[in-house]
Amino acid sequence: MNLTTLKTLVCTVLIAGATTLAGAQELKIGYINGERVLRESTPAKAAQAKLEAEFGKRERELADDANRLKAAADRLDKEAPTLSEAERTRRQRELIEQDRDLQRKRRAFQEDLNQRKNEELANVVERANKVIKQIFDGEKYDLIVQDGVVFAGPRVDITDKVIRTLNNAAGGK
Repeated sequence: MNLTTLKTLVCTVLIAGATTLAGAQELKIGYINGERVLRESTPAKAAQAKLEAEFGKRERELADDANRLKAAADRLDKEAPTLSEAERTRRQRELIEQDRDLQRKRRAFQEDLNQRKNEELANVVERANKVIKQIFDGEKYDLIVQDGVVFAGPRVDITDKVIRTLNNAAGGK
């Protein structure tokens, strides 16, 4: 049984159990689309802008390096018939070395970017979870489910409320 199936089963059991209690009292259930929160909230957008500012220059430098390498390879292809064997071999080695260096820089860039994305994402998730807990406690929810739901109607979807509260909290900082 995979994790998604297990989550769905647990949610189904919780909701089924909760509905039997519904006869005794009003049950308040909420659903949150976590992906939307991470895509549409102000803190998520700010994190994305921060990453773009932090890594944009490096990304452009890599693109420039790739363009220079391609231009050098095209130049070698064009000039190869007129070059001596030794000169052609030397330039081919240089291109191979430059390509290795570019690939190493790209891997390092991607690792750094992924690490920073994870840090920023964790920060947004932590802030969102605090807002969700605040809404849960403040509005007396019995159950709030996030993402692991097969279907959720608009009546229980509180994603917009979480995004608004998160945005308001971000605007105050």
